[in-house]
Amino acid sequence: MKIMMVEARYKGKINLSNLDLNILPKTIGLATTVQFLDYVDEIRQYLEKHGKDVFIDKERQKYEGQLLGCDVGGAEKIKDNVDAFLYIGTGIFHPLGIALSIEKEVFCYDPISAVTSKIDAKEVENYNKKRKGAYLKFLEAEEIGILVSLKPGQNSFRKAVELKKQLKGKNCYVFAFDTLDFSQLENFPFIQCWVNTACNRILDDYAKFQKPLVDLSDIEKMELVTIAAK
Repeated sequence: MKIMMVEARYKGKINLSNLDLNILPKTIGLATTVQFLDYVDEIRQYLEKHGKDVFIDKERQKYEGQLLGCDVGGAEKIKDNVDAFLYIGTGIFHPLGIALSIEKEVFCYDPISAVTSKIDAKEVENYNKKRKGAYLKFLEAEEIGILVSLKPGQNSFRKAVELKKQLKGKNCYVFAFDTLDFSQLENFPFIQCWVNTACNRILDDYAKFQKPLVDLSDIEKMELVTIAAK
């Protein structure tokens, strides 16, 4: 089946009048979604006019400053150059992704409703506590279920197979799916811990899992820390 990606650009006017510049540090990383990419230059000039140093970049994304799904690679690339990030757009899914991946403050500005906000540090802390707790459960577990998405851009089957080979001493089972049906996971009560290799924001639905859920990226990070400590 062929897939067509269509960009949905916002065509209205944006309102920067209520962007609270006083709460923003001097060096800022700018990030947005495809809807507001046409206004990136305007927003950047506005910030620089008011004395801010603005950084913007891309990694695998097509455009600078673009957040794509759960991919915050562009923000990761400039994290050492900025004191905080400013997300331009609606909702908290994308800016929360930055806050979870990078230990920096993340401010948000909705250019349509003209509202300035900030990602709650307590929410990020609670989220990360769940991740650490799940990793500890993963270390103890002997029966592991590895979740693999068949969706384009999320398929990590090779990584799942490689992980299965590496986890000697554990019984690992690979579960492939297109759309994850949480209720179906209950049919495998012997699984003691799930490992997610798809979009890492499945962790947002942690409460829907009856067993601990750890993300592949957390396992990889912990392994790097262990290696560095040796």
